[in-house]
Amino acid sequence: MDIAYRNALPEDAPACIALRGRTRENAFSVEQLRAVGVTLESWRSGILDGSLPGHVATSAGTPVGYCFGDRDTGEIVVLALLPEYEGKGIGKTLLGRMVEDFRTMGFERLFLGCSADPRSRSHGFYRHLGWRSTGTVDALNDEVLEYFPGVAS
Repeated sequence: MDIAYRNALPEDAPACIALRGRTRENAFSVEQLRAVGVTLESWRSGILDGSLPGHVATSAGTPVGYCFGDRDTGEIVVLALLPEYEGKGIGKTLLGRMVEDFRTMGFERLFLGCSADPRSRSHGFYRHLGWRSTGTVDALNDEVLEYFPGVAS
């Protein structure tokens, strides 16, 4: 399996939205994304103006995963991967690229919302990589985790 990584481009937005609905856990349909304010136009615009930087993993030129963050807050907004590409280090690489981008932007603390259910894949994934619970939940009732780039976990 040949995976290529690159910075996200505005023209990736349609594939990213479609992929988001095909993830194993925490899938969001186009309608569900729209309900929380995420549209094709907002995603494309965020990539274009740099407020939503991200990285895309492709196989044979087709996006199979991505990770995006909020440039202004240091939040990892989404990490999504097609189920057949799980367990191959792709999610870890995508997240690592986004963490490094934020570190070079000067962020000392990053955060994200994650399922509090220990049975979910994301629960163990982030903790294994050094993310720690803040003891709070966000508006979507996800547990807020934090990470300090440059600090050994």
